[in-house]
Amino acid sequence: MDLLRHLRYFRAVAEEQHVGRAAELLRIAQPSLSQRIQRLERELGVRLFDRTSRGVTLTPAGRLVLRETHALLASADRLTAAVARIRDGAAGALRAAVPPGLGGAAVAALITGFREESPGGHLVLRELTTTAQVGELTAGTLEAGIVRHPCHTDGLDFGPALHQPLGVLLAEDEPLAAGEEVSLARLTGRELVLFPRDSAPALHDETLTACARHGCTPSAVHEAAGDDFTRALVLSGAAVALVPYAPPGPGAVWRPLAGAPLAWRTSVAWPQGRDGPAVRLFARTAHEVLREHAGMRAGRSGAATGPAGPPAPHRAAPPPAPRPVFPRPASEFPL
Repeated sequence: MDLLRHLRYFRAVAEEQHVGRAAELLRIAQPSLSQRIQRLERELGVRLFDRTSRGVTLTPAGRLVLRETHALLASADRLTAAVARIRDGAAGALRAAVPPGLGGAAVAALITGFREESPGGHLVLRELTTTAQVGELTAGTLEAGIVRHPCHTDGLDFGPALHQPLGVLLAEDEPLAAGEEVSLARLTGRELVLFPRDSAPALHDETLTACARHGCTPSAVHEAAGDDFTRALVLSGAAVALVPYAPPGPGAVWRPLAGAPLAWRTSVAWPQGRDGPAVRLFARTAHEVLREHAGMRAGRSGAATGPAGPPAPHRAAPPPAPRPVFPRPASEFPL
């Protein structure tokens, strides 16, 4: 027997004090409603109503059951509503992570945006490297994350990829800071600052490989996990840093790279087949926030847009000027 349904029928009859009127209200046949009330009485082992020619009245046992019915059905309604909110992604806790260096404005916008879209939800957000996120997503201790590619993809699903162009952070008295942009090849022979390799090994190596492909071989690579250490190395004149745009702070300037040759690919990730409503809400919010607050874009950074102009007249290219080649820092991708 569906106890809750039978109690709702019982409450309707008790409030109307008439089986016929209650049947009309419930939109069921009167004989069927009478049978359901009799079945509830048999189940509880008591008589709930005294029947008269004018209707029904509650027995003492019926009055007791009605008081308990109000409380029980109210609790059931609250439970149903709460479960529906969790099912729809509007409630419950979501364990998610963002990579270091995403930027305070982007992280704050992500938290605010998720809260606005899910007033009853709770975002448990941590800062984790891509390597750590992939491990926790695979283990099931993390439900969603923002990762940088390339990374291990086994057992994971991903949202649309966004591209975040890299620029160079320089001391403001650095000669290269005088221009509006910097050619990547002009950084050859300089010491570079990058994020620690163990936080995203494939991306670290891919970045250095792309540098070499565009004519830049650094003399050394420094690993810096935090903005303060990165800025200290840059301000000391010991190195320049390849980073996405962020307010550079006193004594430093950020310049884009000519032609936008370097970009980090970023997307939301979650365990394969577990894209529930809360995960989808997080992915949608994160995608919007990364575009609006982290300078990311959907198209490949540096790709040409618009119609092409007429072909330029052919001219013999001058011979390339010789440039020094520096030993490549060790990586998993040999040149």
